[in-house]
Amino acid sequence: MSPIPPSDPLKDLLDALGLPESAAASVEIRGQEPILPCRYPLAQMAASAIVAGGIAASDLWVIQGGQPQSIRVDLDAAAAGLMGFAVLRGGPPLPRALPLSELYRCGDGRWIHFHGGYPDSPHLSRGILERLDCADERNAIASATAKWESHALEDTLADAGLCAAVARTAEEWAAHPQGAALRRFGPVEVRKIAEGDPEPLPGLGRPLAGIRVLDLTRVLAGPTCARTLAEHGADVLHLASPRLPNFPAFVADTSHGKLSAHLDLDRAADIERLRELVSEADVFCEGYRPGSLGRRGFGAAELTRLRPGLIYVTVSCYGHEGPWRGRRGWEQLAQTVSGIALGHGGADHPQLVPAAACDYTTGYLAAVGVLVALARRAREGGSYHVHASLCQTAMWIERFGADALAPEKPASVELGGPPALAFDRIAPWLTESETPYGRLTHLAPVLQMSETPPRWSRPSSPLGSDPARWPARGSR
Repeated sequence: MSPIPPSDPLKDLLDALGLPESAAASVEIRGQEPILPCRYPLAQMAASAIVAGGIAASDLWVIQGGQPQSIRVDLDAAAAGLMGFAVLRGGPPLPRALPLSELYRCGDGRWIHFHGGYPDSPHLSRGILERLDCADERNAIASATAKWESHALEDTLADAGLCAAVARTAEEWAAHPQGAALRRFGPVEVRKIAEGDPEPLPGLGRPLAGIRVLDLTRVLAGPTCARTLAEHGADVLHLASPRLPNFPAFVADTSHGKLSAHLDLDRAADIERLRELVSEADVFCEGYRPGSLGRRGFGAAELTRLRPGLIYVTVSCYGHEGPWRGRRGWEQLAQTVSGIALGHGGADHPQLVPAAACDYTTGYLAAVGVLVALARRAREGGSYHVHASLCQTAMWIERFGADALAPEKPASVELGGPPALAFDRIAPWLTESETPYGRLTHLAPVLQMSETPPRWSRPSSPLGSDPARWPARGSR
């Protein structure tokens, strides 16, 4: 295996997680940046996280008696994976763009990105419009925003539990108390939180066959983590509230390999059912607003007492420590606050990069953390907490990507618009599945492994398609 360069993001990730390169027989990332019209090497960063997951899965395979595997990812495929929802054909339509989910200039000349949430969940957008005292129309929003000082507006909205972020440079974010708090961590953290006996892996023919994963996440990052685990044979049960909105196209893209059930945590019977499911799980992934599940008795400490040896995964926007850890956030806000939007679009008009780079890459990174935690549990025992956040990912991308590329005309992501990668470059990585949506054309797993090729054994399904119960271990 060729040595990985010291400055490579893959080496940075392997070193941070204690993953030896020798866990894989060989590693290859094919292609060369630039892939997307952006100054950041988004495909290289995503590919590094995906390959690290392959190395970690190969390590689990070796623990079960297999041989180290050859690992490969093509940069075109990695880039396509950062816009997976946009290349779907035959599934639900993409959501429409909201006037409030854009960047606007404040009275002090700085830019702020609002996020109005879901079209069918208007309380976030209504709250922003009430404080701006304007109509839900772009010109009205721009005029109202121009009357505010940027940081005062950001704080006012955050205090009301609403979503917005001022566009900062990477240096400004690094000096901010929240950015400073995150600088102490890598792109993903795996922390042992309780002792326990080693748990051998089931050894049922794939790296994660027989491993049970509960997925209580929404909208790309968390669901991508669980989908990635399903690629390696895990039984993934996605649980969603029947009362919470979602984007069907995003669900279709991130539900390959999963079962999907409804549970309402405002019902006593469903709370008890969730506790029963946790008692038989290996991994619990959650992407709720920080602290909300803990208040319901489903925090990491409570669940690892209920199920010793549990891997508890938290995916957030702003991270698990620092003064902003409790704030709501989304992909767009992570790009804006961390310096990526200014770095990509420039100070005259910040722009989002042409992919959901923080969301999908955070999902891949969280999955790597789970794979590493499962290997540690098998070797030394214990319960683990995996932390990943959109802002940690954004800072990692910024650290390896500033001034790396210089496209003549930076492009931005646009809901409903064509993918930023030409479709003929995406076509080799597409596959078709018969699903409850009909015949769905979608990306196949991006990672390639020589002995246990990643695949999904269940088709993508709408929320609530299955009962809230576990299948027999390793049944697919």
